[in-house]
Amino acid sequence: MGKYVELDNDNFEATIAEGITMVDFWAPWCGPCRMIAPVIEELAEDFEGKATIAKVNTDEQQDIAVKYSIRSIPSILFFKDGEVVDQLVGAASKDAFADKINSLI
Repeated sequence: MGKYVELDNDNFEATIAEGITMVDFWAPWCGPCRMIAPVIEELAEDFEGKATIAKVNTDEQQDIAVKYSIRSIPSILFFKDGEVVDQLVGAASKDAFADKINSLI
């Protein structure tokens, strides 16, 4: 069973360095963030072994959010080998996220 990775300053760079990584920037008080949380968990299972699905709590990891110019949440960044290659802002469907990941694999 796949599980998303909780990112912080200690593991962020190492996690995004290789392969495909989808990072959900969120906060506990954000309604749309809570709305897509089950989708993020499903994607972690669906893409286990193919892509890394991760989350960054912007309240706790403000410096990471600032580094990537996160101004509204949820913001989802897609990394390929450490580089940002795509971004979605706001809640989206599971298919929209899966399509983005599949296009990078």
